[in-house]
Amino acid sequence: MRDFKDYYQILGVSRNATEKEIKAAYRKLARKYHPDVNPGDKTAEEKFKEINEAYQVLSDPEKRAAYDRYGEQWQAYQRMREQYGEGFQPDGFESPFGFGNFQEFIENLLRGGGFESGLRMQRAPRDIEQTLEISLQDAIHGATRTIQLSTEEPCESCGGMGIAPNRRQTCRACGGTGRRRFGMFGLEMHCDECDGTGIVGAPCPACRGQGTVVRTRTLTVNIPAGVAEGQRLRLAGEGALGANGKRGDLYLRLKIKPDPRFERKDDDLYIELDIDYLTAILGGEVEVPTPHGTVKMKVPAGTQSGTRFRLAGKGLPLGKGKIGDLYARARITVPRHLSPRERELLEQLQRLRHSQEVKV
Repeated sequence: MRDFKDYYQILGVSRNATEKEIKAAYRKLARKYHPDVNPGDKTAEEKFKEINEAYQVLSDPEKRAAYDRYGEQWQAYQRMREQYGEGFQPDGFESPFGFGNFQEFIENLLRGGGFESGLRMQRAPRDIEQTLEISLQDAIHGATRTIQLSTEEPCESCGGMGIAPNRRQTCRACGGTGRRRFGMFGLEMHCDECDGTGIVGAPCPACRGQGTVVRTRTLTVNIPAGVAEGQRLRLAGEGALGANGKRGDLYLRLKIKPDPRFERKDDDLYIELDIDYLTAILGGEVEVPTPHGTVKMKVPAGTQSGTRFRLAGKGLPLGKGKIGDLYARARITVPRHLSPRERELLEQLQRLRHSQEVKV
């Protein structure tokens, strides 16, 4: 491992220096040690290279963050992220060889000791988001639901390696380092024989060499009253399992299923309200079903079919204690069958209406 270089010291700035301060220090030193200003001076040339190296790291926010966090192992950390993806998390890493931290892990790797897990078991706890359909009544009044959740998790039999525990051997191709040298220049590359794990052997029968298995769990979900469409419920510690034995979180995005009685438009609800023809003509009071229970509503005389009535605060929950409106559309109904007396009275009314129209 090469000697650690303190880039902050090279540029002569503090560790909390701003981007502007770093840039100014670099320009000042670059002018001082530039080869054109110091022709033939090997010391100045090396100093100029160091200054550029330091600036390339500290001027890049991502590289600087890795350098600040992992020190001399920052480049090794970046290579691991590039090779194994964003899920690689060295913090809290526990190796089968007993390394207490990332620095010991990297040092052992560079010494050629290899690493048994090949980083497949280094998967960090991961959050999961799924959609949960609930009824309108569940959204309004709350409910308890049981769901089945299937997640891909590290295989317990092989520790996430994909290799049977009793059939593991050090890879001869790379000597257990997970890296091989190729060509006349000794270019170091990922070992294909062991997939970079440094270990070879028969596939684990439990996971068929995948290193992961799918497990299904039964969870109980408490849906609070007054939840809204699209709202997320967080179930802490119920997500995907990581290599450290901890789980991420499960987020359930709520979707309210269509209700057989109510039509939904945006945050409001609509219902067809049957009103008998006599109440529509004379006016009166009718009962209106709402998601919150039945309420009474006054109907003015002469109400026409299609008239829309607004019942404020009787619609869909909007979250944070707010509730949308319910709109009742009048649908005038007439009887299919009349008694002799009803027909007689209606015919009298018809004649009366007709005589009045003739006079007018």
